[in-house]
Amino acid sequence: MNQSAAHKWLGGKRLSNPRLSDLEPLFEKRLAANFTLLDQLFQELYPGRENDFSSLLERLASLFRARPRELQLQDLQRLGAGNWYQEGKWVGMQLYVDRFSASLSGLEARLPYLEDLGINFLHLMPLTRRPKGPNDGGYAVNSYTEIDPRYGKTEDFLQLTERFREKGICLMLDFVVNHTSDEFSWAEKARQGDPKYQAYYYTYPDRTIPDLFEAHLPEIFPETAPGNFSYIPEMDRWVMTVFNTYQWDLNYSNPEVFLEMLGNLAALANQGVDVVRFDALAFLWKKIGTSSQNLPEAHKLIALFRLCLQVVAPGVIILAEAIVAPLEIVKYFGEGRLEGNECELAYNATLMACLWDAIATKKTSLLYKSLLSLPPKPPEGSWINYIRCHDDIGLGFDDNHIRQLGWDPGAHRRFLLDYYCQRLGWSPAKGAIFMFNPLTGDGRITGSAASLLGLEKALETGQADALDTAVRKIVLMHGIILASEGIPLIYAGDELAALNDYSYLKDADKADDSRWINRPYHDWKAVASLKKGKGPGAQVFGQIRSLIGLRRQLPVLGAAGKTHLHLTGNDHLLLFERRSETDGVMVIANFDAEVQVVNASWLARLGYLAEGGYHNLTDHSRGKVQSGLLEVPPYALMWLQLH
Repeated sequence: MNQSAAHKWLGGKRLSNPRLSDLEPLFEKRLAANFTLLDQLFQELYPGRENDFSSLLERLASLFRARPRELQLQDLQRLGAGNWYQEGKWVGMQLYVDRFSASLSGLEARLPYLEDLGINFLHLMPLTRRPKGPNDGGYAVNSYTEIDPRYGKTEDFLQLTERFREKGICLMLDFVVNHTSDEFSWAEKARQGDPKYQAYYYTYPDRTIPDLFEAHLPEIFPETAPGNFSYIPEMDRWVMTVFNTYQWDLNYSNPEVFLEMLGNLAALANQGVDVVRFDALAFLWKKIGTSSQNLPEAHKLIALFRLCLQVVAPGVIILAEAIVAPLEIVKYFGEGRLEGNECELAYNATLMACLWDAIATKKTSLLYKSLLSLPPKPPEGSWINYIRCHDDIGLGFDDNHIRQLGWDPGAHRRFLLDYYCQRLGWSPAKGAIFMFNPLTGDGRITGSAASLLGLEKALETGQADALDTAVRKIVLMHGIILASEGIPLIYAGDELAALNDYSYLKDADKADDSRWINRPYHDWKAVASLKKGKGPGAQVFGQIRSLIGLRRQLPVLGAAGKTHLHLTGNDHLLLFERRSETDGVMVIANFDAEVQVVNASWLARLGYLAEGGYHNLTDHSRGKVQSGLLEVPPYALMWLQLH
């Protein structure tokens, strides 16, 4: 379709807001550029709903009109810069505002700390209103735009986002796209018997259809929320609640739901959000006879959201929170006709899970198999690389890869649960199991990075060697994500080697959710003592801060550097290279407690040794190669620069 066709769909009406008069032509150009695919996807998802498509186009015009001029101009700058999110300067942190700084105004006061560390990309956990009781850490939403009073006022948030723009800080917020809380206005109206809003959710008068769904739906929280439907006595109906009973799944087969949620998405973007994290997006489309995850319709729906953003707010990008099977993750960048029209960012959950596997096994075999089997992402896509987050560590490895290594998939997962969840006396890890399913034997792992990597146990035993090993592991893991292709995301507290927080066990609303063990209050006393330079927290902070600074000095670690995995035959080592036409960095990581070696002549041929010596950028150490082999100390991280 051309521009005149798109203009016709708008009823021949030009935008009328004089404040944006000089930007009005951009709307029609963007609509014309995206019109054909937008039309196709809408008709495929909602056949015969031409009136709703006309409503969508009218809504796009009003949403464009509502976007603040400052953000409109930022959109233009980002479009001119290309894939701005792929610049190597971005280093992120994920945090809970109430646990990091008490409030939004408190966060503004803590910005110097983040700047000193080198953080300029922030993922703030949900800030909007939520139920007072259990609310899944804010992922049960009562509003998509109203700030919860515990954090401050909407004015505080708008002031903070303005401050972020002044300082060049990129802001990511969640868009809980799959469900609302049972206190959301739509749910309240549905509970009161309004058929319009009952159709906003999956509600049924009896168990006939729910049982057909249940035959193929997995249980997400089998311990605390078994099943996928809840009976609501007030309306005498069953409602789909895939996650928790107080989280009602939205029915996107109803086009009115999409239109309403598009408005909520644009309102969020218009508050100054740069990256929108689509929460649980793999679950967006439900279909009887399937697991209702990763369905083709879900991908079309995500692309529909993205195309609409490209029209009204093209400077805002989407992150896929798709913690799914490795081969499914890449699809959320978009493939086929949807390539470049789904999400610009995705969590590199495969790398994360496989790094934890390598720590437990001291072998990188599964890590290599998993990474080498991933199809390439499109060039405009980028990863978010992380070690820990607010959530659990899932074990979603490919069973075939585990079998190819000669391991039994079930037994291997049980070993990982035992290793990290205090079921093996010799393991240094102190974690907790999350959502163990006795019927399948499946479970997930939670705990802080430092405790999972042995620091808590080492402090309890007072063993100096164990303490040093734990610090080495923490730096090793973070050094890998800081050198990997994409945006590194550090979980708040990990830079201080924060330990497990067991206080959640005293809170009735949290005691049955072991993920709270890794949601500590930020230790500002520890921050105040950093200058003394003593203790594991100070060691970890200093080394991570140094690595962040080093990353910014090496342009090859940004978008220009392509990643090459190198197999050496030593399954205790991970070697990958970031290489551009003019520069390169070789990353070497030893996951074993013993010294490992790399063939020096091979490294020399690639250009990473000079005159028989090496320079490890991560600790500024220099040394000579002995007997033609580069020795890599236990749990050591090396970044070697191309000569």
